[in-house]
Amino acid sequence: MKSNELPLTTLIELATDELDDAQRALGQAQQACSEAESQTESLIQYRDEYRSRLTLSAQAGLSGANWRNFQTFIDTLDAAIEQQRRVLAVAQQKLDAARAAWAEKRRKVTSYEALAERARQREQVVFARREQRESDEHAAKVMRLRNDPSHD
Repeated sequence: MKSNELPLTTLIELATDELDDAQRALGQAQQACSEAESQTESLIQYRDEYRSRLTLSAQAGLSGANWRNFQTFIDTLDAAIEQQRRVLAVAQQKLDAARAAWAEKRRKVTSYEALAERARQREQVVFARREQRESDEHAAKVMRLRNDPSHD
């Protein structure tokens, strides 16, 4: 291994580990966001169903105390929905941050890989030039030997 490959290889390995960590964090953030969305939707659906029951009960005749109980419970559900929407907003912010972190880690790996590829290409050019020079020197030596009358 060339001396200039070791640092790049090490950087690529470290950056890849960081990318893997960022990928796991992104997955966790996506899951948390999905769960928060699901809980929010469930609360909204439950509140809407409860309101429908309130409407049906009101049409059948509802005492003032029962009406207040229904309304108090709906207010409680509304508060829970608002709290859950805040939880969802935080989860979405964390998801956005995790996406940005993952993208940055991916760019870092890609950059290091591009540097390593350029280094390999430079080494190939140097190697090809060296082989060409050695081939030219060998051809020149053969020509000198052929043209040297003392060699016969």
